[in-house]
Amino acid sequence: MKNANHLILGIETSCDETGFALYRKEEGVVAQVLFSQIDLHKKYGGVIPELASRTQLEKVTLLFDELFTKTTYTFNDVDVVAITNKPGLPGSLLVGLAFGKTIAWATNKKIIGINHLEGHIFSSFLQHQVPFPHLCLTASGGHTSLYLVTDLGQYQLLGNTKDDAAGEAFDKIGKLMDMPYPGGPIIEKYARQAEFEDFFHYPRSMAHSLDFSFSGLKTAVLYHLIKEHAYDKEQRKFLKADDEIYKQKVASSLLVCIGDIFAQKIILALSQYPHIKAVTFVGGCAANAYLKHRLSELCTNQHISFYAPSPLYCTDNGAMIAFVGSYKAEKGLYDTFDLDITN
Repeated sequence: MKNANHLILGIETSCDETGFALYRKEEGVVAQVLFSQIDLHKKYGGVIPELASRTQLEKVTLLFDELFTKTTYTFNDVDVVAITNKPGLPGSLLVGLAFGKTIAWATNKKIIGINHLEGHIFSSFLQHQVPFPHLCLTASGGHTSLYLVTDLGQYQLLGNTKDDAAGEAFDKIGKLMDMPYPGGPIIEKYARQAEFEDFFHYPRSMAHSLDFSFSGLKTAVLYHLIKEHAYDKEQRKFLKADDEIYKQKVASSLLVCIGDIFAQKIILALSQYPHIKAVTFVGGCAANAYLKHRLSELCTNQHISFYAPSPLYCTDNGAMIAFVGSYKAEKGLYDTFDLDITN
């Protein structure tokens, strides 16, 4: 069943989002729906896995039905069901996988298990024609990695986070300063008010490696806050909640630091792989306008192209899963109904 014009249903439930999308190679994204749980988890300062999966159980059928109100296609027209099955929160992955396998089995449709990270790696292709070979920087709350991408489905991990991901650093440092979850957008807002100036010169680590480490940066900011009498470690209390200028300076210094780390890794990779034609920046952190500008400017100076998906496709979504499902279906790379979650 190799057909370049399959209609693919993509299902994404690896963390707290629940996403469905229809994709056909000749049409692109036909329809999509997404339910985000940010407001549900905000008061906890992060994602609560059990709450995430229970909410997905409540929403998954409703969203599936809603998807087909946005198109003239029906589920009968779908050829293949592509389902995220790794990596992610086990309970959340199981919701999407069980739902997808059930509807596919009941209607005699093919299934394909999709690596969530592969979905992000190729999310730029939903809107751009990206040349090969290129570098892909994926950055979110759960992962920060650098890949060499040579074709659809063909990629090599060059560098990975050794501890905290970049988005996790934003969230944790934001939490230290009583900022709402997720930390990235509010940190960018404060940093913009300080005109993206580097006031405190936080450490940039692992200069000669393509791997990432943000745990040390998080610790450096914590002890800087303590030294500045801005944080009481024993009471776990931020002491300058009313000092907007101070928060702007910390946020700005942090964002510039992470931008420098990203740029440093890209420059190092380009020196090792001089045949690279482009850089893509994907994942939740790619919604950050400052970071996108930094990397775009870097690529311009290096005379290579730069691509990033729109914010809709930076966060977890069903469209990127359907896209990967499309090129796998074209190659006949189907899975059996023994498909399970893996991490």
